Amino acid sequence: MPSLLQAEKISKHYGGVYALRDVSFELARGEVHALMGENGAGKSTLAKVIAGSVRADSGEIRIEGRMERILSPLDAQRLGIGIIYQELDLFPDLTIGENIVIANLNFHERWGVNFRRVEAFCRPFLDQVGLGRSARTPVRALSIGEQQLVAIARALSLNARLILMDEPTSSLFEDAVEKLFRLIAELKQRGVSIVYVSHKMDEIFRIADRITVLRDGMTVGTRIAAETSGDEIIRMMVGRDLGQAESAARTAGEALLSVRGLTTEKLRDVTFDLRRGEVLGVAGLVGSGRSELGAALFGLDRVTSGTVLLRGNAIVPGSPRDAMRAGIGLVPEDRKLAGLMMQMSVLENTTMATLRRLQRAGFVRRGEERAAGSSMRERLALRCSSEAAPVSSLSGGNQQKALVGRWLLWDPEVLFLDDPARGIDVGAKQDIYRIIDELAARGKGVILVSSELPELLRCSDRILVLSQGRVTATYAAGEATQEKVMASAMEDDR
Repeated sequence: MPSLLQAEKISKHYGGVYALRDVSFELARGEVHALMGENGAGKSTLAKVIAGSVRADSGEIRIEGRMERILSPLDAQRLGIGIIYQELDLFPDLTIGENIVIANLNFHERWGVNFRRVEAFCRPFLDQVGLGRSARTPVRALSIGEQQLVAIARALSLNARLILMDEPTSSLFEDAVEKLFRLIAELKQRGVSIVYVSHKMDEIFRIADRITVLRDGMTVGTRIAAETSGDEIIRMMVGRDLGQAESAARTAGEALLSVRGLTTEKLRDVTFDLRRGEVLGVAGLVGSGRSELGAALFGLDRVTSGTVLLRGNAIVPGSPRDAMRAGIGLVPEDRKLAGLMMQMSVLENTTMATLRRLQRAGFVRRGEERAAGSSMRERLALRCSSEAAPVSSLSGGNQQKALVGRWLLWDPEVLFLDDPARGIDVGAKQDIYRIIDELAARGKGVILVSSELPELLRCSDRILVLSQGRVTATYAAGEATQEKVMASAMEDDR
């Protein structure tokens, strides 16, 4: 296939740390080319360089053999390059339509904003990704999965010949993933090239023509997908063989958390028990109420009716502080907007929930704080140049580890994990699974939301299925299958 893009000897450093070092990458016309590597390998940085949102220190980019200077996203758009970022770059206080048309060279508006024209322009792209919302809906009102669909629709609206997709399915459930894959196949037939960044091995081998692996900011090699294996790609990524640990058999104890008839603006009569030493998986389609369940238990959404008992005592979490005092923690789905203080340091983000324990006479004991942060970074294999580095400088996966580490330091009785492995590489996922197993072994109760059914099946003792805010099924680990869970998740949609 003829080459569309050639990136040669691309380097980029931040302070004394190289994100990319002499990386070379080639993309053919009409090709789906996967970009893989561990967290911090440089995948997202390379995508951002090609998309014009990061300027390389050195190197060349050629489009159809012609050298181009891509100094901004607008330069990239003029060359027919679009990107879907792992950390979504939407304006939450603007509407879906405004997010799609803003700085869009394909949308021409002379005087003011004509919302009918915006709706007409956006509707075909929203339909392509399966989002039935009005273009006038504020982005802030959408779930993270729905926001992901808006970002994909915006990239399609640019009429790009090259689309970079950085973890595009990280917040999508199976139905939306299938729609995306069909869309990718259609784009490929039209000659559009896709650079697909993902940690999900099954996705890569399903849709990719070739796979390029990065490690520590350098190119390890490129393989034809049909002629390689998952084991070989993992060895290239981590430099060693990586065993896939299985979940340990668990025996759950007495009921730790009992929820009866929980109802909020988005949940309807939700009832379940969580036992000590149990991992309760939560499955459902985008908008099913998975994240809203965590928001209700953590005091973020107002509970209109129902009861919550923790250790047999009734609790009414009216705020996150109430929930924390009761013994409930939450790792939110959107780490950037709802979890981390992006300009604060890695250490500050990790220890902020436990500062009261680390202080004496109103002053934080810095030595103990650093020791606690250091211990947690080692436990999670969190990679950063310094504990004082802003958490925004970390890769998405390492940001997630900092957020998980905060709650492990707090050590709540019940921990609600909302897609904790989102954007995390295959090696780091095993670390997260190990932590989940350790929490259960210590008698903690874990509620695990995941968009990946194999992950729920691997980690959970039982799986609670939600559809349109209500419980449609509960499966024990031994009886749950992907087909059964999917059927229950779609129950109200038939």
